[in-house]
Amino acid sequence: MTTSTIPPTSTLRGRRALVTGSSRGIGAALAERLAAEGADVVITGRTRRDHDSRLEGSLESVASRLAAYGGRVGLVVADLTDEESRAGVVPEAERQLGGPLDILVNNAAAAIYQPLADFPLRRRRLVFEANVHAPLDLAQAVLPGMVGRGEGWIVNVSSATAKLRPGPPFRLVPPGTAMAVYGSSKAALNRLTNALGAELHGTGVRVNTVEPRFGVLTEGADALVGDKIDTSVMESMEEMVEGTLALCRCPADVTGEVTVSLDLIERWALDVRGLDGRQRA
Repeated sequence: MTTSTIPPTSTLRGRRALVTGSSRGIGAALAERLAAEGADVVITGRTRRDHDSRLEGSLESVASRLAAYGGRVGLVVADLTDEESRAGVVPEAERQLGGPLDILVNNAAAAIYQPLADFPLRRRRLVFEANVHAPLDLAQAVLPGMVGRGEGWIVNVSSATAKLRPGPPFRLVPPGTAMAVYGSSKAALNRLTNALGAELHGTGVRVNTVEPRFGVLTEGADALVGDKIDTSVMESMEEMVEGTLALCRCPADVTGEVTVSLDLIERWALDVRGLDGRQRA
């Protein structure tokens, strides 16, 4: 494992970033931190306005927070499970930011939890469209610009559910096997990340995944399994963002890795800051 360090005073001023699934949760939090670090940011998701979803959060509300940091902010409404809709995301993001992207964070995900015995094919396809095909399609769309400039950062947000459970006996974390399709899609994303990182090594483009050690209690996670999980083991949003941010400005020899946010914080002795980039009290 590389011992490269992340400069603690490094900023992202002048960088252009796209964060998917950023109307709420990890995506919204990371987009804010990127803006606080000086990046120009495009956010994307399906929820434009607050009343468009049963969950709190929208692209317009996140964009208003980002604008306070003074950089350029754009938003693209898109359904990443639809290949035609997602095909327009990168071109539109580049148009709104005035140039090719430096950073792509594939955070958007479809999480449908139910036992495998009756998991419908339609739902399985939806999960893999959002969690596997969309990240690869978006990565392919940004690669010409990144490779041409000899620099770029692609970060895929993964999940601890990708790991195999040893057994028998099986000690399953609630909700148990109901997470298997979601976890399988994230395992596929990890494998694609590793392969793409290897394929692009030497071009200056870094490709990595990051996942929480156990989980982050986002609005979506709380709605899905909030009553079934031990919240005492969940990490803070700021910790997840800090680990993810490190991969948005990591050195060229950090690529093809499947990483854990808390491990990155320890590995690089990162100071966990607030979403506004300031030191926490």
